[in-house]
Amino acid sequence: QVQLVESGGGLVQPGGSLRLSCAASQINFNFYRMAWHRQGPGTQRELVATIISSGTTNIADSVKGRFTISRDVAKNTVYLQMNNLKPEDTAIYYCNAEHIYVSTMNYWGQGTQVTVSS
Repeated sequence: QVQLVESGGGLVQPGGSLRLSCAASQINFNFYRMAWHRQGPGTQRELVATIISSGTTNIADSVKGRFTISRDVAKNTVYLQMNNLKPEDTAIYYCNAEHIYVSTMNYWGQGTQVTVSS
């Protein structure tokens, strides 16, 4: 059974850092695009970062230079390192796994809350 479990969210002051983790069960990184999305209050869900089987990453312009996506294949875990956090980064952050060949094999975690406030 596929399972994505996020952790690492919390309350942080502006300028601070957090690292989110997504532990993936029954996911082979060779066949999935892994991504982080976020949804802030009153906003649509937004794609933040992706990493594909080759390790190539893509970061949304809104967070480029501050956020980094990475993975640990041995631990089957994907990370989102968030630095210099701003109040507008406040959102629920979701981990997503999308099969590169079968679009219906698209899985989401339960989300983790990130709040940036002084």
